[in-house]
Amino acid sequence: MNAPWKVGQQAREPFAAFLSDDASLDVLRPLVADLGWTPEKCQRGGLRNAVQALAVSSSPHILMVDLSESGDPLSDINALAEVCEPGTVVLAIGQLNDVRLYRDLLSSGIHDYLLKPLQPHAVHEALLSAQAFFSQPRHEEGGEARHISTAVIGTRGGVGASTLATSLAWLFATDHNHPTALLDLDIHFGTGALSLDLEPGRGLTDAIENPSRIDGLFIERAMIRANDNLAILSAEAPINQPLMTDGSAFLHLEQEFRNAFQMTVVDLPRNMLINFPQLLADANVAIVATELTLAGARDSIRILSWLKGNAPHIHVMVVANKVQVGTIEISKADFEASIERKIDMLIPYDFKAATHAAKLGQTFAEANRATKAGMAMRDLAQAVRAVGFVSEGAPAAKKEEKKSLLGKFDLKSILPKKGKDQGKPAKASA
Repeated sequence: MNAPWKVGQQAREPFAAFLSDDASLDVLRPLVADLGWTPEKCQRGGLRNAVQALAVSSSPHILMVDLSESGDPLSDINALAEVCEPGTVVLAIGQLNDVRLYRDLLSSGIHDYLLKPLQPHAVHEALLSAQAFFSQPRHEEGGEARHISTAVIGTRGGVGASTLATSLAWLFATDHNHPTALLDLDIHFGTGALSLDLEPGRGLTDAIENPSRIDGLFIERAMIRANDNLAILSAEAPINQPLMTDGSAFLHLEQEFRNAFQMTVVDLPRNMLINFPQLLADANVAIVATELTLAGARDSIRILSWLKGNAPHIHVMVVANKVQVGTIEISKADFEASIERKIDMLIPYDFKAATHAAKLGQTFAEANRATKAGMAMRDLAQAVRAVGFVSEGAPAAKKEEKKSLLGKFDLKSILPKKGKDQGKPAKASA
């Protein structure tokens, strides 16, 4: 997307603008001067003039372009992306007041879209926002790694793995203020974007078709923003279009996520483990979501065995989802005996809460914070964070928090049974 010969040859300007009318330039130039930038960098010409100029010069840190004369704004924005260097913050202005266009532009990587005639106050705020966005650190330099990659794997279809993945991503982004990426790898039938009431876009399919194009700028353009801290990459590929990839695109995406986000949540269909085992090479946590059924126990055993043999570095958590007291197919104790380990978390079944979330177009955790299932998901998010994050300057305290938090889940599951078992031998010995 960027011509390599340009990089490092010219000093990048802090700001430049290409506007197609004098009235807009008259509004913009005094505001640019107030911010200490060069008003002469506000030039007459629209988006296509910007593409031509930036093809032979370094792109500025902040770029404002006029879409008014563009017949196909999205196509022209893609052309602009080809000549912009990574990290360039783009502000667009235009005459069309269209919500769909606004959302499409944001998903293409535009920072903001302003309507003509330009209002000085709105332009000033947009410039300050762009300046703050450009100045913010993309990732922490040095020190201990601050990124956690979590793969959510359902033992079978319908166990609620996607519900867990979208809820965890939302909790990381909103409750804990971590820049978070949600990657939905169910290419044909993924529900990640649907759960967030978003259109999935073509970002993921473009990445699969052209892995070599994946870089920081591609991530900014391709991912759909759910909020300031949460971005999603998903697809709804045609069901007559098979998945033709060697998996390299997924590895490139995960690497870019590590550079741009603190948290990555991957909704990982179980068949992807078979086709692309390398997907978990850099993952930190694997959540195995299951139901307390015979088939769930069998497939939990198989997936846990696979993880032990192919990804021994990963911290594995078993989550029993949609648990209905009195109607479970296999008791918790029998299930744990079958998989030869404890269940880390039980999340109760709540049909009304799931319906409520679907009607609102929100994640389960967002729509149902006060329910038992919603609170269990918040505990799960805390547990995942405890696995990977160590407080700066206080590693021992954080490690202790991790131990006590995860220990709490195990104690909840074993204390009633343990007390009952201890009572029997005591009576017999007496």
